[in-house]
Amino acid sequence: MLPEALPEEDQKLVSGVLARQARAIARTITLIESTRPDHQERAQAVLEALLPHTGNGIRVGISGVPGGGKSTFIEALGLYLIGEGHRVAVLAVDPSSSVTGGSILGDKTRMERLCQEKDAYIRPSPSAGSLGGVADRTREAMLVCEAAGFDVIIVETVGVGQSETAVAGMVDAFVLLQLPNAGDDLQAIKKGIVEMADLVVFNKTDLDPIAAQLAIQQMKGALSMLRAHSARWQPPVLGLSALKGLGVKEFWAEIERFRQVMGDTGELWKKRQHQSLAWMWTLIDMGLRTHFRQHPGVQGSLPAARHDEQIFSVSVRHDSWR
Repeated sequence: MLPEALPEEDQKLVSGVLARQARAIARTITLIESTRPDHQERAQAVLEALLPHTGNGIRVGISGVPGGGKSTFIEALGLYLIGEGHRVAVLAVDPSSSVTGGSILGDKTRMERLCQEKDAYIRPSPSAGSLGGVADRTREAMLVCEAAGFDVIIVETVGVGQSETAVAGMVDAFVLLQLPNAGDDLQAIKKGIVEMADLVVFNKTDLDPIAAQLAIQQMKGALSMLRAHSARWQPPVLGLSALKGLGVKEFWAEIERFRQVMGDTGELWKKRQHQSLAWMWTLIDMGLRTHFRQHPGVQGSLPAARHDEQIFSVSVRHDSWR
């Protein structure tokens, strides 16, 4: 039952999301991503109304280097899952320009077949300067998609490398997508992102099967030297070809096995509890920063601070030319 306190416009958003209307889902996520204070208040009320309908999906984060075939892999996986009776939501994060602040948001063009499926929803969002490969409101967008009845939520990160670990703190299974010949096993050990992975996947293994098998064996050796997240789960290393659809079924079987193992031990529930607590602190930090920026004293000091920064920058450039 919808809260009576919600304005009619927001009640329509909640009803539309629960009715699985794509337009309502898009408008709700847009409202959540807005930085306007009045929009944030509305978004919080809408999310509270949707929360009882969330938590039933499996959340999968996919990270990897640019050019690793993340979009191709996600499209192949999404099409397979829809064929198996699932409803798939893809939250794709695009990097924002540090110069213009804009993003291309072209993920739908890279998943042309998937975006035409009625049981698929693809939402590109700008990173907008957020670190860790995800957008500020990716967690909230996942909840909206779950409330809309999507039982598989896939988060595709920006693809920036070792710092892309934020997504691991908001999904059930964190997948690292690699390429053969992308580095040796010692380099893999040094990457903090490898330590966070629940599964490691090598894509494009059909191009050079011998190199792919060598890379898989090296990664298995590297992972055996790292401390596993769970005593019941050792991250598997798989090879596949997303373009040809090879290995996608086997990959999803590992995801389901992971969910079963972690669910039986209660670790999946504990993981989500820790994530909810971390989300709460993130919201508190964001709220404090917003309140600080909007404080009249801070607003009044900004012009002088900007002026001092310009003088400092000119001074530094002058000294470097001497």
